[in-house]
Amino acid sequence: MSQSTLDDDELFGEAASEMREDVEASLDEARAVLPVADDIWNVEADNTLGVLNALKGALDVDDAEEHLRDAKKWYTMGERADAFEDADDLEADIAALETLLEDVETAREQVGELTSTVPQLRGTLEEFAAEDADEETDDAEADDDAEAEAEA
Repeated sequence: MSQSTLDDDELFGEAASEMREDVEASLDEARAVLPVADDIWNVEADNTLGVLNALKGALDVDDAEEHLRDAKKWYTMGERADAFEDADDLEADIAALETLLEDVETAREQVGELTSTVPQLRGTLEEFAAEDADEETDDAEADDDAEAEAEA
């Protein structure tokens, strides 16, 4: 085996190790910026809309998605180069994190829908209550008028 081949093999081995480290580092960074469970569960606000907005903010995973993308990029490059001896753990970690981020994003979308629905519902309920109050006032006035006519 020539010196050139040995050097190439060593360089490829180093590059493969570095690639694996890059994937693992990106996965660690993605995990580090995931929402904290207590931040999602314990939300403080003055009203329902405030709670929903705080929850929506807590469910933001844009940074984690960016780190996952980097992990997938380096993983794909390493796989195509056949640089990893055993990458099943990396593949499983990427898949698990991807599923978690999809779940969080789905929850965020649902909270976003509620954020727009709850104020509309409140407005409709207030209008309904006002109409009902107006009808009761009209009925009371009609009863008063009827009593006044009966007395006259």
